[in-house]
Amino acid sequence: MAELDNLNPNRPNLCSSLRWKGMFYPSEKDATVQPSNSGYFWCLHSQTCLGPDGGLAEPGECDKSERKCHQGDLPLA
Repeated sequence: MAELDNLNPNRPNLCSSLRWKGMFYPSEKDATVQPSNSGYFWCLHSQTCLGPDGGLAEPGECDKSERKCHQGDLPLA
């Protein structure tokens, strides 16, 4: 379960450069459907799964303000 938590994009202090496919599909949350975090994340600046600092671009890493590339909070829906 820890890995799923690490891939959960609904966490505070996410870098505003973090992107994932689900953020481009607006839909209402359905409590009867279990969350599905595919794990496909990328950085807006590097356009890869690694950030400009060489670290992974995923929610569990992109919520750390101490990363040199961290840019403010991503507004959560």
